[in-house]
Amino acid sequence: MISAYNSALTALQAFGTKIQSSSNNIANANTDGFKKTRVTMAEVLPQGVRATVDKVNTPGTSVFQETDEGLNLVELSNVELSSEIPDMNMNSQFYKANLKTLETVNEMTGALLNLKS
Repeated sequence: MISAYNSALTALQAFGTKIQSSSNNIANANTDGFKKTRVTMAEVLPQGVRATVDKVNTPGTSVFQETDEGLNLVELSNVELSSEIPDMNMNSQFYKANLKTLETVNEMTGALLNLKS
């Protein structure tokens, strides 16, 4: 039972990190020069997940914009909303699934303790 708690808790933290990264990327999608972050997850033995946040340094689209000094070449952010929003929705479902796992393990532990008494 303890391993199920540990697995679900570390997964909650990892998916929370992914949701936070996606939220930050979406919020800064229109910020010139912003570089998005990507979260990768890795297994931690004996049970668990670790999230690692990395900045993606690929250049964004360059466009000419009118400024006080005339036309200047400006690099836009490298965030693709067409992938960020579906990823955030999917990660929120994974987060909810791990919450349900915690609830189920809690119920099973309670039932086991009630059998003992």
